[in-house]
Amino acid sequence: MRVKYGFLCMFLAIAPSAYALEATSPPILAPLQQQAQAAILSSQFLARFHYKPVPLDDALSAKIMNRFIKSLDPDRALFAQADIDKFMADSTKIDDAINHEDLRIPFSIFNTYEQRVVDRMTYARSLLKQNFDFNVQEEYSLQRDKEPWPQSEAESNELWRKRVKSDWLRLKLAGKADDVIRTTLDKRYQNSLERAYKYKSDDVFQMFMDAYTKSLDPHTDYFGAAASAEFDISMKLSLVGIGAVLQERDDYTTIRELVPGGPAQSSGKLAVGDRITGVGQGESGPIKEVVGTRLDEIVQMIRGAKGSVVRLDILPADAGPDGKHNIISLVRDKISLDKQAAKKTVLSVKADGATRKIGVITLPAFYEDFEARRRGDKDYRSASRDVAKLLAELKQDKVDGVLVDLRNNGGGSLSEAIDLTGLFVGKGPVVQQRDAGGKVEVESDDLSAPAWTGPVGVLINRGSASASEIFAAAIQDYGRGVIVGEPSFGKGSVQTVVNLDQVAHNSKPKFGELKLTVAQFFRVNGGTTQLRGVTPDIGLPGLSDPKSFGESSYDNALPWTEVKPAKYVPSANMAPLLPQLQGRHDARVQSDQDFQRFVEDVAELKVQREKRAISLNETQRRNEMAAQAKRMKSREQINDGVDNSEDDGLQANERSLSADIAMEKARKNAKDVLLKEAAAIVADEADLQSDGLKATAQRSGSTDGK
Repeated sequence: MRVKYGFLCMFLAIAPSAYALEATSPPILAPLQQQAQAAILSSQFLARFHYKPVPLDDALSAKIMNRFIKSLDPDRALFAQADIDKFMADSTKIDDAINHEDLRIPFSIFNTYEQRVVDRMTYARSLLKQNFDFNVQEEYSLQRDKEPWPQSEAESNELWRKRVKSDWLRLKLAGKADDVIRTTLDKRYQNSLERAYKYKSDDVFQMFMDAYTKSLDPHTDYFGAAASAEFDISMKLSLVGIGAVLQERDDYTTIRELVPGGPAQSSGKLAVGDRITGVGQGESGPIKEVVGTRLDEIVQMIRGAKGSVVRLDILPADAGPDGKHNIISLVRDKISLDKQAAKKTVLSVKADGATRKIGVITLPAFYEDFEARRRGDKDYRSASRDVAKLLAELKQDKVDGVLVDLRNNGGGSLSEAIDLTGLFVGKGPVVQQRDAGGKVEVESDDLSAPAWTGPVGVLINRGSASASEIFAAAIQDYGRGVIVGEPSFGKGSVQTVVNLDQVAHNSKPKFGELKLTVAQFFRVNGGTTQLRGVTPDIGLPGLSDPKSFGESSYDNALPWTEVKPAKYVPSANMAPLLPQLQGRHDARVQSDQDFQRFVEDVAELKVQREKRAISLNETQRRNEMAAQAKRMKSREQINDGVDNSEDDGLQANERSLSADIAMEKARKNAKDVLLKEAAAIVADEADLQSDGLKATAQRSGSTDGK
């Protein structure tokens, strides 16, 4: 499962510009010849090398069409039924369009989409001139993905009247005055409207190719140049830039965070809240104004070669719109994204009256700097190397057990999953792969001895996928440790990345990359993580919705199956300990007030998630708020990993930067009851294994003495 990270940019909004939007239609976008060529080359590759090849025919065309339309309008709030009827007349022609290098069909659909965004946002803004009656008993549908498309403009207008009324009521319930609400929503809709004017041909092609590849299986992807660059960054945890997290706020590209040790922080010339209004290249290159420019384009302008100079026109955080600007020069350097790297903490946990030290290793991704490894760099960055160092430190800390936290780790490098397993298991098979021809290969680790031989736990949730599942499954199959948490994502397929420009022998990048499914993973015990994921030994409640998140939520996921077990020797047998671990867990959480509150929160979240509509009656909504407030009366504002703060009705980029950062910090500092309990389970494991060793030693001593 590929995870897309924001890294040095946060794509939350696009800055508005001074367009006479209501008077003009958005630009008509057209496909480029190289895009059509990339599409046909991709189709040829997919038809030949995909794990389960699907011919590009009329049936696949219809799937691509449906997926493309759904990606544009998932809530069925923009297009009308007449639009859909027109689109579907071409639903079986996508295959012919690709084969004839003619992509006008998807671009025509997208151009209609842009116009509908303008129409609906313009109408939404016009509704702000009226006063809404919140005494009426009516509802707004929250889940419209299966609702009929609006049959007429009047029906569409009614849908948007309720949507605007719902937005207004949220702000009203949060205590906002009418004039503030009107201003906030007008700006919100204006920002959405203006995004329609900023799309480019590459955006349309990326969305169309996503619809194509996802129609084959959930994990086959097409990467345009930008997506490919972000994927490379996510794997090697580094880039060359200035070390600043950027976010679009109040019409400006704003500094949200400075990366420790990066050029931006080291210079002392930039501060959180400063706004970038211009970018220049080199010591004397002209500075280009970037107010109103897309955030991703500004990020690309700021990144560059190591040692090169970039100049920024800065409007300080405390300056007004007409304040004095500063021109600063920064030398680009390699930025390590340590927030995404493995890290450790040590927790003191009581187990059966004794206090034990549990080392927690948090691993957000299975990263590896492929390029550095290929060129023989002895110090290349990788997840397993970083974890090996942390294990050595935890040994020095004299911990009694190690918990590996893989929650929301979407995977990454297969070799890193194998190497990480070796740190706990040593030499032996880790995972099996079956290719499209049915050939099964066993992937093994060759580490002569494990780096850690003590008690082990692995904490997973629904967001733990792919490489995370390989590691957790191997630990479970070898009996090496206890798996704790929710059933994992269920991604058991193998992808490889193909550079289409290399295939076409292009001298310059034109076609992008294709990530296609070529094989399937299997556990060493013969089963697969596909679809079912890894089932934990000790289950914990979770916040995810299995109906909408996870492999089983996809309509075209590969089925579960199995192969012959590999030849492996389990390290131990956890089965005898599990009933005792479960019993101790059950007894402990019954008296753990924080844990029980978390269970209540999960149950409440499930109730809210299943609501398909929300009342637009103010009295009813206030009664619901009062009931919620009563339930939360004895709680902290934000606790247990669930945001229990009152709804302020605002989107992230509508809050002040300081308020948004404070909210983010509060979430990070919230009680992590699941981590605490998982560590306690590992402490129990250490305690029980210690008792078992003592008993064995006593039996051995008794026998020897006879």
